[in-house]
Formats: sequence, structure tokens, C-alpha cells
Amino acid sequence: MPCKSCGSVNQKKFSAEMGIHFPELKDIDKPVVWVFPEIVVCLDCGTAEFAVPQAELRELAKGDATEAR
Repeated sequence: MPCKSCGSVNQKKFSAEMGIHFPELKDIDKPVVWVFPEIVVCLDCGTAEFAVPQAELRELAKGDATEAR
């Protein structure tokens, strides 16, 4: 599938580890949500694409729901 940003087919898959932090200073005490996705990087423009696994997605959603109350 071509890059959604530049249309290039010069892409490569990588394993990654990411710590997703909740935004804003008020959320500084919330724990980081670690994800280990497979990412696809366009080697021409640098755009990267990945999906957050369901378990980690629930953690991210739960953190937002807590703040909305």
C-alpha cells in the first residue's frame, strides 16, 4: 500500500516500543502506557503509521474517561 502522505511505495516495517504520555501538566502523575507496535515507515518522507493494540487502547481511553468526570 502506498504512503498516505507522499504516495511512495518505499516503505519498511519495524518493531517499536513507545511510551504514550497523557497530555497536560495535570496528568503528570498518570502512568505511561507502553505499546510495542509494528510500525510502517516511509523511507522517502518519514511518515510512520501504527495501530495501538486493544489492551493499551483501553488504558488510554480509561485515562481520558477518568478526567472527563
